[in-house]
Amino acid sequence: MNSKFSARLCSLASLLLCACSLLAASAEQDQPAFAIYRPAPTKTLLESEVYTVFVRTPGSAAWQQVPVWNCEVDMHHRSTAAFAEFDMDSPVEVQVRLVKPSAMQADSLPPLIRPTERGIDFTLSEGGTVMQFRLDRPEYLSVEFGGDRHHNLHLFANPMLKETYTGHEPRCINWTGKSAQDVFVNGARLIYFGPGLHRPKDLPGEDIKIPSNCTVYLAPGSVVQARLVVDHAKNVRIIGRGILDHPLRGVEVTHSKNVLIDGITILNPRHYSVFGGGSSGLTIRNVKSFSAGGWTDGFDLMSCSHVKIENVFLRNSDDCLALYNHRWWYWGNTHDIDVRQAVLWCDFAHPVHIGIHGDDRCKKGEVLYGVNIEDCDVLRNTGDGILAINCGDNNTVRDIRFDHIRMEGIDRGRLTDMRVVFSGAYNRAPGNFIDRVTFSNISVDEASAPHMLPSRIVDYDSSHGVKRYSIEHVMYGSRPHDSRVDEQREQK
Repeated sequence: MNSKFSARLCSLASLLLCACSLLAASAEQDQPAFAIYRPAPTKTLLESEVYTVFVRTPGSAAWQQVPVWNCEVDMHHRSTAAFAEFDMDSPVEVQVRLVKPSAMQADSLPPLIRPTERGIDFTLSEGGTVMQFRLDRPEYLSVEFGGDRHHNLHLFANPMLKETYTGHEPRCINWTGKSAQDVFVNGARLIYFGPGLHRPKDLPGEDIKIPSNCTVYLAPGSVVQARLVVDHAKNVRIIGRGILDHPLRGVEVTHSKNVLIDGITILNPRHYSVFGGGSSGLTIRNVKSFSAGGWTDGFDLMSCSHVKIENVFLRNSDDCLALYNHRWWYWGNTHDIDVRQAVLWCDFAHPVHIGIHGDDRCKKGEVLYGVNIEDCDVLRNTGDGILAINCGDNNTVRDIRFDHIRMEGIDRGRLTDMRVVFSGAYNRAPGNFIDRVTFSNISVDEASAPHMLPSRIVDYDSSHGVKRYSIEHVMYGSRPHDSRVDEQREQK
């Protein structure tokens, strides 16, 4: 081939490759960095009149509105807060507008975005009622004007939904039609909830039971008013971006193996958001939960093992995360529990509560062990133990690790309330003992530090007590933890 012709051909190829690259880059820039979905309002899912939220790709002139919904919070000061959510896979700009300030939001306290550890900078305009900021990655946040945490905006920037379905796949139960609740498929592999409201009319207890080897897909924009029950099943996935709206419980996983719950929002259930009993291989990821009543814990796990919880947001009016041994129809040890990147907001009770229930009729008792809770944020506490271990019912609790926990918004609390107990209300026998517990790399923000009480470490008697534990690298504001001041050791 002529060398000049070859050189020209190479040059032309280079130009074409460059042009294709520019076109691809332009196409990528034209693609939105986010996805917005709009559920249909219901009697219990109402749009907020307090906030409007907008999102856009950085540098774009066009803002897109994100729906904002009411949520009930705080059983003792029942209030209507708000939440908004969208998906993102690259940086976005967000604008939050306070449309109807409450008396509390008109306070002189500066606006905040929490967890403050995220370090999200924002600008204010229009008299401090419009906040604008950039998100470089998915975040679960609280946007607060005037120090008001009862009428705040919870902003959920989810990771982009990667897996989707249409409802027309083989062996699918499609809940989109008018008579969908009458359509059942033996050996279903997919249960599809499309955009819109889904409420079972003739299922006992408003329960939707999920068989083994099945995926439940709550499409963006779907609202399901039912409890999802996984019982004596395996290999189940509950995924999507839908909302479970005011169910009895959100998701119930009992006597089951290998269950994934990923991406959904659970709004004000009448009991727990996620309940696990006698199950193993449970993964809970990207789940958001609100509750505002008695016994409305976030995640309660009884006699469960091999559990992973990551990137969740729980605002509850009872324990956010509770780990027990035997209770009701569930027996056996609880072990191998790994919790990471959880945001825990406890309006009443404990952000973390471990060990109160077990099988006192078992001679040796049950063992709760191998719990790791790491890289988490506590946004509020008004009770006693923030990271509480109450060992009852002949339980042994050991090998528990709390590491890199950040605490703020503490009205009243103790780093830990670690006791071997015999409570007439919850136990039939005292616990056995607590051993090898580590609290490390924990920080309490400066405003909360004065509200921290000494940690309470209590033995039931000389044979039933707290053995080895360590509290290290803990800061109360700018002051390091001092065992002489910050720990209260006693025997009942």
